[in-house]
Amino acid sequence: MGRRSSLTTTVVAAVLLVTMFGSAYSGNFFDEFDLTWGDHRGKIFNGGNMLSLSLDRVSGSGFKSKKEYLFGRIDMQLKLVAGNSAGTVTAYYLSSQGATHDEIDFEFLGNETGKPYVLHTNVFAQGKGNREQQFYLWFDPTKNFHTYSIVWRPQHIIFLVDNLPIRVFNNAEKLGVPFPKSQPMRIYSSLWNADDWATRGGLVKTDWSKAPFTAYYRGFKAAACTVSSGCDPKFKSSFTDGKFQVANELNAYGRRRLRWVQRYFMIYDYCSDLKRFPRGFPPECKRSRV
Repeated sequence: MGRRSSLTTTVVAAVLLVTMFGSAYSGNFFDEFDLTWGDHRGKIFNGGNMLSLSLDRVSGSGFKSKKEYLFGRIDMQLKLVAGNSAGTVTAYYLSSQGATHDEIDFEFLGNETGKPYVLHTNVFAQGKGNREQQFYLWFDPTKNFHTYSIVWRPQHIIFLVDNLPIRVFNNAEKLGVPFPKSQPMRIYSSLWNADDWATRGGLVKTDWSKAPFTAYYRGFKAAACTVSSGCDPKFKSSFTDGKFQVANELNAYGRRRLRWVQRYFMIYDYCSDLKRFPRGFPPECKRSRV
């Protein structure tokens, strides 16, 4: 873990070659999101600039965006459950609905005090997921807010932490692999109890004496195409002719940072799991490396 100190808290801003037409929209939580479950356990406060979700023995809580998005960049700052968070999961993701839904996931798996969170990522297309990559973080995500971003384009999906790329999922439709590109998705987040699997495979249970567990949100930004603003699947072509373009490919620095994260902080990659795929890895794995 000593190699983690090689990354300073300031990350060079040029991870992506970003092209924007106008600035990203900074949203007020009252205007942009609905608290969907958990009764009083979800709260919007500070004039709509902050949101919190809490979990106790009775229930967790969650919210979803009022808008549906089809391609773009979504940023959210989170400060995760502090202390003994074992058994808890804070999920932050994009998803459509139905049996053939698409989904792009960040999930933060809690741990015992002093032990690292696991950042779990996954991509679903047409109802099929099982494309997991997991990481440790190079900082304590409970001490301060950090930015977790999804760049979703017809060519690829990029997961970023503090503008540092940690994963790229490329469009491999030419290989027969479905890719999320036609179903608009809402932003969802929830805090819930998953002590049957979340921490060390369910060996460590939630310590309810530490409840309530609370995660905090701020700094929501979207540079994206929305259904409510007239966006529909035909707008996927906009990413090749300039309209609504939010990000180009990773530049050389970004590719080096991606390799660095995956070398030193990735703890699971489905594309390397021989026990799970003894007859050969899924076809997209041939394109998963940058």
